[in-house]
Amino acid sequence: MQFLETVLYFILTLGVLVFVHEFGHFITAKLCGMRVDRFSIGFPPRAFGKTFGETDYCVSWVPVGGYVKIAGMIDESFDTEFLSQDPQPWEFRAKPIWQRMLVISGGVIMNILLAVAIFWGINFVQGRLIRETTEIGNVIEGSAAAQAGLLHGDRVLSVNGAPVAAWDDILNDVYIEHAGDDIDMTVVRGGAEVHVRIPRASIPDPAETAFGIIPTHTEVVVTTVQGGLPADKMGLKPGDILLTINGTVVGADTQVKPLVQAHAGKPIPVEWKRGTETLHGIVTPTTEGMIGIGYSLRYNGPVRKVQYTIFEAMPRAWNDVYSVSILFVKQVGQIIAGKIAFSQSVGGPIKIAQMATQTAELGLLTYLGFMALLSMSLAILNFLPFPALDGGHMVFLVYEAIFRREIPVKIRMGLQRAGFILLLAFMAFVVYNDLRHF
Repeated sequence: MQFLETVLYFILTLGVLVFVHEFGHFITAKLCGMRVDRFSIGFPPRAFGKTFGETDYCVSWVPVGGYVKIAGMIDESFDTEFLSQDPQPWEFRAKPIWQRMLVISGGVIMNILLAVAIFWGINFVQGRLIRETTEIGNVIEGSAAAQAGLLHGDRVLSVNGAPVAAWDDILNDVYIEHAGDDIDMTVVRGGAEVHVRIPRASIPDPAETAFGIIPTHTEVVVTTVQGGLPADKMGLKPGDILLTINGTVVGADTQVKPLVQAHAGKPIPVEWKRGTETLHGIVTPTTEGMIGIGYSLRYNGPVRKVQYTIFEAMPRAWNDVYSVSILFVKQVGQIIAGKIAFSQSVGGPIKIAQMATQTAELGLLTYLGFMALLSMSLAILNFLPFPALDGGHMVFLVYEAIFRREIPVKIRMGLQRAGFILLLAFMAFVVYNDLRHF
């Protein structure tokens, strides 16, 4: 059942993102008077579909993307038969260069607009909850924060000289404002100011693992319990708060899995809280090191809610898109500079499926937020100046605009083929990488 749920969320998430991206190309081509021969979700071979007018709308068998085939355009189909005839008015090649640029940019534009729309809705519906604390309630053992010397009870005053007044200010400074930089944190410890330096190389990608500090007033709450598995038999229920596992105080969600897996097949005591009552039990993890629960962090400290009107939520949405873009671009720069391991920073279909399922379990808004992040990643990746991507097609058009002539067909075809092969190799790597970390 869990597998089917994961597959469903993967298909839904990728299906929406691919449809939106390809619809961007489709609608701009139509608006510019171009003929669209095929609109496909998935890559060939074609599975099923129906032709309406001049366009074949279909689903294809390889579910890792999609494409729009526009008449008169050299694309990933490598079709060049039309070059033997004079350009026709409905063809891509017959249109002004600005229209061709608009069509190439259409997918990226739609992915950005999707992210803006999602963030707009989230900001309007949910507003912004500001966790009004800078005190560290827990430092995860072995994390970058622990290695740097941060301690439980430290109160953060500033990050790289910038004063912080709330927990989200700390995270924003570490991951966005100073992404790529070493971190110099000033904390109050025992009434005295202490400077803690954290090398950037030791700070992990937030999508991979935590930096290592948890705010005070935070607890680990059980979100789901799978029927028939050890946790269910012991009596755990959704909403319960985990207190200890095998005598170890649980102060962070990242502690749960290692504590359970370390005692696979062996009975261990668990303590949890339900309402005002503290409960105890013995659970024996499966041989795979599972007890059958989902869990997440929940903050119960002082908060200040900022509510936005529908008009105020829009600039906040653009700000969110900007922040995500800067973080993504800086991360790519870190990979190129060799400061972040490439294999630890890329994810394929398995990782997307896992994260889609996990965020969906935390609620609709959390899932939509993940989809917005993925949409922006897709937009930025597609616009990289790489053959076989939208950015590669844009480079060809920029060359044509500057030099008033097209790149020779043989060169374009060679670059497209090379780019497509490299893209397939990259996709194979991320799938292998997913399986290796599964």
